[in-house]
Amino acid sequence: MKPFPIPVLALGPGAHSEDDALDYLPMPKDMGGYQTPILPEPDEIQPNAAVRELMAQVLQQLQRCAQGQPGAQVPMTGLAPEDLGLIDQLLGEGEASALIAADASGTEVRIQESIFTGVWRVLLRREQRVLQEWIEVAAVPQGLLQAALDDAQSPCPPWVGSPPPNVQNAPLLVQEVRERVQRWQPGDPVHVINLTLLPVTPADIGFLDHQIGTGRVLLLSRGYGNCRITNTRLPHCWRVVYYNSNDRVILNTVEIVGIPEVALAAPEDMASSHERLLDVLQYLELA
Repeated sequence: MKPFPIPVLALGPGAHSEDDALDYLPMPKDMGGYQTPILPEPDEIQPNAAVRELMAQVLQQLQRCAQGQPGAQVPMTGLAPEDLGLIDQLLGEGEASALIAADASGTEVRIQESIFTGVWRVLLRREQRVLQEWIEVAAVPQGLLQAALDDAQSPCPPWVGSPPPNVQNAPLLVQEVRERVQRWQPGDPVHVINLTLLPVTPADIGFLDHQIGTGRVLLLSRGYGNCRITNTRLPHCWRVVYYNSNDRVILNTVEIVGIPEVALAAPEDMASSHERLLDVLQYLELA
């Protein structure tokens, strides 16, 4: 008898060994959210006019931004170490942070959003020495926008000659980006080039990044996964990459816009920040 050409598989109870297991994708981690800061008791705080005045200015600017008006910087000068410690405790650290890399003078800017959306701590320093510190209430710190515009003053020169090996579609993408940048005007809708859905190779993405350049601005938003935003050496052109909670790239884009929307604090979020901060200050009898 000739052997049966198709192997026979047993079916029914007991047909599968106990080693068989479904291979699920890893489940995402919990998403971060607002958490009330751990506050001291009101009777433990010494009344301080400087802290009261500073927080009153922050509340005022939050209210302005919630109404669609521009925010402003609130200087942090003349504060004692214990006052700075209380402000640190009040504001905490939120999900967004940013860095403007050092310029020719060696001055860098470090930015940390507080737990109150739209309230940013900004630190200007050179050679590890703090030069200036302030609180900025705004949809996004203006220093990020200005640094991006400054970087665009020295664009990368166009590629001359044949593209490198394995580069296929990147030259067309570079041409599209440059044309869109030239035509973009304030108020135009965002133009998104979704590299995740395009037939591009790793060499294509490397060539594209080399041609549009990388600026000094880096913004990281942590929440349900991470979002990494960097400016390019072209005006109003940004690289936006989304990662899931397992640090895998899930969306890779080029955006031609004044500032990517994901980096902006919405007016309704700032109105909510105003309410929450007011509750905290009233509890501490600082408002």
